[in-house]
Amino acid sequence: MLTSTVSPLLRIGLSLIGVWPGASHATPRWLFYMTTLAVMQYFQYYSVYVHLDFSNLSKLMDGLGLTLAYTQTTLKILSLWLNRRIFADILEAMNDDWKDCETKLRECVMIDKANLAHRCSNAMISINILSTFLYFIDKYIRGHRVSKNGQLFREFSIQIQFPFDVYKRPVYELVNVGLFFHVFVTGVVMAMLNALILTLVLHVSGQIDIMCQELREIPSTLKSSSVSTKTLVGRHQKIISVSKYIEDLFTYVSLLQFVWNTLVICALGFMVVISLGNMTSNSGVLTQCIIPYLAVTMEAFVLCFAGDYLSTKSKAIGDAAYEVVWYDLSTSECRSLLFVILRSQKQLTITAGKVVDLTLESFITVMKASASYVSVLYALY
Repeated sequence: MLTSTVSPLLRIGLSLIGVWPGASHATPRWLFYMTTLAVMQYFQYYSVYVHLDFSNLSKLMDGLGLTLAYTQTTLKILSLWLNRRIFADILEAMNDDWKDCETKLRECVMIDKANLAHRCSNAMISINILSTFLYFIDKYIRGHRVSKNGQLFREFSIQIQFPFDVYKRPVYELVNVGLFFHVFVTGVVMAMLNALILTLVLHVSGQIDIMCQELREIPSTLKSSSVSTKTLVGRHQKIISVSKYIEDLFTYVSLLQFVWNTLVICALGFMVVISLGNMTSNSGVLTQCIIPYLAVTMEAFVLCFAGDYLSTKSKAIGDAAYEVVWYDLSTSECRSLLFVILRSQKQLTITAGKVVDLTLESFITVMKASASYVSVLYALY
């Protein structure tokens, strides 16, 4: 039987990169992975600088998309590490909720939300793994071609520039394998960070569902003296506190992802558009970019969906409290319900840098802005 909303795969992955609270040797693991990210970023931006040619936008956008995705992942891991105390408080509150599964209702709701969170996490990680494999396979095939003078021309599977010669055997093969594994791991890390926020929101939504159901059963529960409205007020306050922790943990991460996803979607979308315009010569580019484009778009959608889902669920508490058969309750119990209704007027949200709420409307704004930038780049191309 499930005992945690966080999937085992997600917990193991976060422990390996050193951001899971209480993991053994967390600091050395985090430092090692961040060092590899910093080295990769140096060579990636060096490549962007070398190929900074606006007359060849397709090559520039091809390298810029993965470079920006790496930067986004680096900043998100750094933010999660700096707020690891808040992350630990959230996990502690989640463990307490699982220990309080006293009734069949709570157990069923929490297991249902945990199953959904596990399926979503596995699906997101699988999509990123698929996109990484397709990206590398296509780039590896197109990276080995014979030039006009009959010599074999080789390039790496990602756009990266080294200040020394690495195209001799077996150095080239070893570096290419190392790049593949690093991009593969980073793609999985990107999916895990997105699955984490969705998992936390699904857990809070499960607690909201439990509270709404207990609000509807208040008259019968009061007769059996198993729960009181004051207990529900305390549970509501705990839901608010956990939601605030999630907001504090992800608000600046959301801002980074909100901006970077717009740029990455723009870069990948530009590659898809020019590939559709010339299918004969750019069919490989289309295969290479379409799956990463869908993966990054899904990443932005999941973030905005999580914020919108939490806001929608928070409204249900006020509605459930309003529909309670209040005339069967005492004056003090009715007064407690008024506090629940009053507090529910302020929706639980996840914001991007405490500037804009993350909703499905925000996702549409990101897609519109990306489409506008793609049209400008295509006109210049």
